Amino acid sequence: MRRPGRRMLLKLFGLVAFVALGLIQLVPVERTNPPVEADLEAPADVKAILRRACYDCHSHETRWPWYSYVAPTSWYVTNHVEEARGDLDFSAWPRFDFEAQAEALKEIREQVSKGKMPLRSYTWLHRDARLDPAERERIVSWARGGR
Repeated sequence: MRRPGRRMLLKLFGLVAFVALGLIQLVPVERTNPPVEADLEAPADVKAILRRACYDCHSHETRWPWYSYVAPTSWYVTNHVEEARGDLDFSAWPRFDFEAQAEALKEIREQVSKGKMPLRSYTWLHRDARLDPAERERIVSWARGGR
């Protein structure tokens, strides 16, 4: 009996991978944008920067790109947005008490000043979300100044 050739094994692997990729598309993923309760109050320039660089993950105004509909990427994107909203949700900002807002502003200052936000994995695909040094300083200055 003859062993299957390398070419046949590659074809079989390709077929199995194609079928598996098709089947994982059937796993449901919930991409939600709950109603915006009330928005963050901030100066217009700060608000524009936050909308451009932060709101996709940290608000109920997420723009779901095409790749958020294709598994397994959809799993990563939706999980990331859920976690981000859990950490900081600008759409629920007024619901936070004074201490929670103060803590959120402190976290914003730290993350933005250190260049940890927005995430590089996000700005790699969303170049318009990149912050230049002046924008970083403007956000940090606003977050330092309070509500």
